[in-house]
Amino acid sequence: MSRPAYRSGKRRQDPASARSRARRHLAAAGTSLATALVLLLSVGRAALADGFAAAVRLGPGVNILGYDGIWEGHADSPFKERYLDLIREAGFRHVRINLHAFKYMDSSGDLNPLVVARLDRVIDRVIAHDLVPVLDEHDFHFCQSNPAGCDARLSAFWGQMSRHYSGKAPSMLFELLNEPGGSMTAASWNDLAQRLLGRIREVDPARTVIVAALNTESPTELDKLVLPASDRNVILTFHYYKPFKFTHQGAPWSQKMSNVRNVVWGDDADKQQLRTDFDRIEEIARQQGRPVYLGEFGVLETADINSRTSYLSWITQEANGRRWPWAYWQFDHDFALFDTSKERWVSPVLKALKMHPG
Repeated sequence: MSRPAYRSGKRRQDPASARSRARRHLAAAGTSLATALVLLLSVGRAALADGFAAAVRLGPGVNILGYDGIWEGHADSPFKERYLDLIREAGFRHVRINLHAFKYMDSSGDLNPLVVARLDRVIDRVIAHDLVPVLDEHDFHFCQSNPAGCDARLSAFWGQMSRHYSGKAPSMLFELLNEPGGSMTAASWNDLAQRLLGRIREVDPARTVIVAALNTESPTELDKLVLPASDRNVILTFHYYKPFKFTHQGAPWSQKMSNVRNVVWGDDADKQQLRTDFDRIEEIARQQGRPVYLGEFGVLETADINSRTSYLSWITQEANGRRWPWAYWQFDHDFALFDTSKERWVSPVLKALKMHPG
């Protein structure tokens, strides 16, 4: 740069001065570059933090309204609005709202306006009670047996929900589908999940979305879930009912499990298996750079109460230690945390749930 200046007749610079000035320019350039890098990294961290920040806000939760008459317009059947106060007072910070939406959709895929209004009311009251709502589309039986029909209905449902709630209830999270699996393949589910995310992002780009892998007892299924790398406002979810023979013993709806009894849980091998599974899930999530949500776990009432409470304590303790939000299955009906006939908590179960780390 100095040679053209010499030819133009400009005074020759002192070499030491030139070197000093060059160092100052380089220092300034370095500072600017460092600042730019910090800004870029900050933006990256902010984008990355979207899903993580939402996961932190979730904290401990409980599943509600999966099998309630509220969707048909029956008030207090059996879930009552005042239970939301009890849920919050007990230390829960979110509720996972289980909506079987497909049976309320017309031939064009639109959700019945009366059901939408009831859903609005539920979400409004959940937020008013200082709880975070997770809207979970729960038609897993249909989707596992009819993937093509599921594709069409889920697309219609999330198209309608994303439009309806765009700019509303910003604390609410969407969960694409409860327990995909059955006849669905990992490839077909990845394709559908990505299209659903795209559909939501077109009109509701800031919404945190929860996505599950195919539902099996293997934690490695989460490794097969492929999501858009640029979309960081996503939370991975899994359910844990392992070992199924213990958690579902005596299940009246299962021919295989209805006569199973006296299966206990809690020896060293049981606890180590739980840790190993959770460690694997944690590693997969770390590799993907995404937070994890344990959306369901529980044990049927037919299990030994000591084994049941030990299992729930270990589940929540291990989840808390990893800073995972979780939601117990479920508030009432079977696996019940609350006895609606006696209007009181199932005390041993509530006590077993570790609401806070440590």
